[in-house]
Amino acid sequence: MNKQQKAVLISDSICFLFCLVFLFSLPKQLFKSPTSYVIEASNGELLSAAIASDGQWRFPIADTIPDKFIKCITAFEDQRFFLHFGVDPVAMSRAMKQNIKAGGVVSGGSTLSMQVIRLSRRQNRSIWQKITEMWLAMRLEFRYSKQEIISLYASNAPFGSNVVGLDAASWRYFGRKAENLSWGEMATLAVLPNSPSLVHPGKNSSRLIKKRNDLLDKLTKLNIIDQATAELSKSEPIPGKPLPLPQNAPHLLNRFKEEKNSLQVKSTSLTTTIDYDLQLKINELLKRYNNRYKANDINNIAALVLDVKNGTVKSYVGNCYQPENAALESHVDMIKAPRSPGSTLKPLLYASMLSDGMLLPHTLVPDVPTQIGGYSPQNYDLGYDGAISADKALSRSLNIPAVKMLQQYKYERFYDKLKKLGFTTLNQPADHYGLSLILGGSEVTMWDLAKSYLGMARTLNHFNDYQGKYNPHDYDTPIYSKSVQSSVKKGETELNSIVDHGAIWATFNAMEEVMRPGDEGLWEQFSSSQRVAWKTGTSFGFRDAWAIGLTPNYVVCVWVGNADGEGRPGLMGIEVAAPVLFDIFRQLPSSKWFETPKTKLKKIVVCKQSGFKAGEYCTDKITELVPVAGEKTIVCPYHKLVHLNASATFRVTDKCESTAQMQHKNWFILPPAMEYYYKIKNSDYKILPPFKPGCDDAGGNVVMDMIYPKNNAVIYIPLELDGTRGKVILNAAHRNPETKIYWHIDAEFVGSTKSFHQLAISPSPGKHTLTLVDENGERLVQVFTVLDKDKKKSTN
Repeated sequence: MNKQQKAVLISDSICFLFCLVFLFSLPKQLFKSPTSYVIEASNGELLSAAIASDGQWRFPIADTIPDKFIKCITAFEDQRFFLHFGVDPVAMSRAMKQNIKAGGVVSGGSTLSMQVIRLSRRQNRSIWQKITEMWLAMRLEFRYSKQEIISLYASNAPFGSNVVGLDAASWRYFGRKAENLSWGEMATLAVLPNSPSLVHPGKNSSRLIKKRNDLLDKLTKLNIIDQATAELSKSEPIPGKPLPLPQNAPHLLNRFKEEKNSLQVKSTSLTTTIDYDLQLKINELLKRYNNRYKANDINNIAALVLDVKNGTVKSYVGNCYQPENAALESHVDMIKAPRSPGSTLKPLLYASMLSDGMLLPHTLVPDVPTQIGGYSPQNYDLGYDGAISADKALSRSLNIPAVKMLQQYKYERFYDKLKKLGFTTLNQPADHYGLSLILGGSEVTMWDLAKSYLGMARTLNHFNDYQGKYNPHDYDTPIYSKSVQSSVKKGETELNSIVDHGAIWATFNAMEEVMRPGDEGLWEQFSSSQRVAWKTGTSFGFRDAWAIGLTPNYVVCVWVGNADGEGRPGLMGIEVAAPVLFDIFRQLPSSKWFETPKTKLKKIVVCKQSGFKAGEYCTDKITELVPVAGEKTIVCPYHKLVHLNASATFRVTDKCESTAQMQHKNWFILPPAMEYYYKIKNSDYKILPPFKPGCDDAGGNVVMDMIYPKNNAVIYIPLELDGTRGKVILNAAHRNPETKIYWHIDAEFVGSTKSFHQLAISPSPGKHTLTLVDENGERLVQVFTVLDKDKKKSTN
């Protein structure tokens, strides 16, 4: 290899090394400073923001930069920005002349590209650093477009105090988005990064005004704005004390912080699905109610609005936010907080039983005093209907029928159903909750509760879309990120679902019958009123008040209470949560009711009195549309054929009456305990005639039933004020109240009753056998246990 070849090789190597150094001299990530968490509404309006971890207000880099800012900053800092390659020789030469003439540094000649490098490196200024900035600025120009470089500058330039970046500065100083700033406001911000330590709002006002006005004059010279615009802009005031950033959805912001990784969002900025105007309206609405409820020491309120069609969150108010009063604990997101659901799970049980063929909408369920394994549920009004149709029990939110229904359905089965519906707080085995599961014995979150109703509404809405099939993604978690698409795809359908279309339709119709609060109770009289399926709930001890409602378009959930769990008198769903629910629905567009899923309903003949599938002895039969699974339900057990004498005053048998003299009638007969209460509220109920003297009950009809205590019950008898042992009132029902009943405890006669079969006694602690014998010799035997005082204490 000759010398010339060696020289060429060396020259090429040097060029190659130079290219490598140039290529890899710029870090892959220029800025590593933490950024503020920011969430925007679906229309781009700022909802909430949180300061960055280093104490700076620094928004993530924006996708676009307002044209006004580009014109202002290039006019002020770098007029030839779109012409040079990172270093402007003209500006550099001019700066050198100015510095030589002034005998010191008065101009640096830095381009915006060089300033981006300086902001990213944060090094002390020196000749060497200046050379490095020039080198890296040219490399910057090879990697990024001019628009991207402007964006990097706008997002990382200091704007005084702890404000970094144009977006943060716009909100901190003017209270709105940068794209909405005037020429005067944008010019003010454009001059701040030049000397943020000396010129910032609140200090050196005259200098800030002069710099701004000089820039406006320069914009006029460059024919960017006209003279009139410049003069008007000069008359605008400069900002004073930095403004607080909006906090219109602080709890959703915190949720985004926690779920950022699962959302697969790289930026700390998120555009949500929130409807900006609706969010503001609901914030204001909850604030008004919160001010009213605080008079009763009820301090917290939350609301969630979901869009059924898209499965998205339209409004998210985790609490009425009052950070100035830490004692109110308004920072707690009650949408995520586990709380007792009260009665809000009852529609899910009703729908599940309809779907599994264990119930028809109007089937009578017992509503009598009940004790199951030491558990004694009570209705809110402490009354009893004896028997009530399942849909009315739901609309009236009666507890005992709900427990009876769950006893039939099995709490283990319902527990599994709730798990399938996506309830995440059931972290104990099913036996831990037992039958109390239906009355709020578990904890749920507002998010999970709303999600389950959303899934049912979406399933019913999609009946026609999927030709009667089901999409499992209808029950997916609601979406609050605008960049996340709904997972529902038409191809992903199944034949079976958690709850079928017919059961959902029947459930929503039953929920619509709930009496609305206040003036809303007259809603049916107004043609403009929309149909809403809804349910309230109140937890034990008046700690949680719930209301959840839905239409084909929206699901709305409201919670009212205290974040610390303190109960308050009057804290009931119907009183405090329901009015909020309907005020929210007034803010939403009305919609038609759900379409009837006709192919998932079937006409069957139903007994009008009992609501069961009609049997041969039913006296009044009607045809109803019920879920297809309703065919599996049992035939009416309460209508039976009875044999009467010729005058229909006594029941008879062929042992005491000639069959030729008998009348045979179909009769609606409830068990004695149910009958005892049912006949009080149903005057048309006909009591079964007694047997004719001399006739025995060959049919084996039960004539007596114990109302209290139930068989194997465990009871406690408190002491009276004078220290003597109190008494327990035994209560029985007889099909013929005028029949005398003789009461025995442990084979010892203790009294007799007629008409009203109640007896007050004071049995000793321990197990006892109770025997009832009527004057016809019919017997009823059962046992109960009386706790003594010491054992009662040990069970608490």
